[in-house]
Amino acid sequence: MSLNRYEQAVFDYWEKHADERRHWQAKVTELTRGGNAWGDIARALERELWDYFLERSQQVAGLRALRADDSRRTSLLNLAEHVIRLWGPPPKPKKSDRSG
Repeated sequence: MSLNRYEQAVFDYWEKHADERRHWQAKVTELTRGGNAWGDIARALERELWDYFLERSQQVAGLRALRADDSRRTSLLNLAEHVIRLWGPPPKPKKSDRSG
């Protein structure tokens, strides 16, 4: 999966800050526990990740530099989908279509 520079910066930040990573792992686990459609979960998570990015960009120099470069809203959907795959439950196996 290819992440844009905003997504990669957040993911790299989590790699260096285990407490932040654990928070988001727990959030993903909680969101995926309900059995909702992953697309809906990913979109909701993406909105939370954007709010998180805005908040952290005020405190973290590397994220602040990205924010200063571009004031537009940037999608973090690939990051949301990536962490759901990483930290969410394993996908259910597809039923085989064998008759007989």
